[in-house]
Amino acid sequence: MDQRKRILIVDDDPKFVELLRVALERADYAIVTATNGLQGEKAFRSNPVDLIMLDVMMPQRDGFEMLRDVRAISSVPIIMLTALSDTDNVVKGLELGADDYITKPFELKEVLARVSAALSRVERIKTTDKATRVIALGDVSLDLDRGVARMRDTEVPLTPIELELLHYMMMHAGRLLERETLLRDVWGYDYFGKTNLVDVAIRRLREKIEADPSNPVYLLTVRGQGYRFAQPN
Repeated sequence: MDQRKRILIVDDDPKFVELLRVALERADYAIVTATNGLQGEKAFRSNPVDLIMLDVMMPQRDGFEMLRDVRAISSVPIIMLTALSDTDNVVKGLELGADDYITKPFELKEVLARVSAALSRVERIKTTDKATRVIALGDVSLDLDRGVARMRDTEVPLTPIELELLHYMMMHAGRLLERETLLRDVWGYDYFGKTNLVDVAIRRLREKIEADPSNPVYLLTVRGQGYRFAQPN
């Protein structure tokens, strides 16, 4: 049985798909491809995969529609593929639940690093010490095994990046966490610049666990520096 991690690439540019396929297969990943969102969803439902690389602008069904549908049923890591100038699309993709993004044109070295980091996050969640797999601080609790957070009596599912981000912040409750620290320790970045990844993920978490996301009680902003998970009294 093939033990390699399976990656689904969904993009309507055949040359681009082939470039990614060759590079990722050389890195010992098994690859499934699709040229639009409709094919991508069919491939996802019929081929269990460990990660999706998803273009935004495609015929028949765009990447946002596929992202929304996949997120409704799965927490599989998703990396969006966007043009360098598509800032609005990047933010929209992250708000819909993408874990990361890569801008075109790109270096294959960066692609391999982002893929490895995304897959490593999933493994870190699986191997976290049993003593910290369920955490409760104040009215917020987190269950890594079930992939959910609970705010009082309301339970919400989390994506892998949201799960690890909230776990990390709760484990460091009360401490100032700079964006660069979160990018390094949660996203696995060894260079900094994509701080919007952190900002959008924090905003999504607030919408899920805060009673009033515009006036957070737990996920606090430290202006000009970063974020802090409030230590309950």
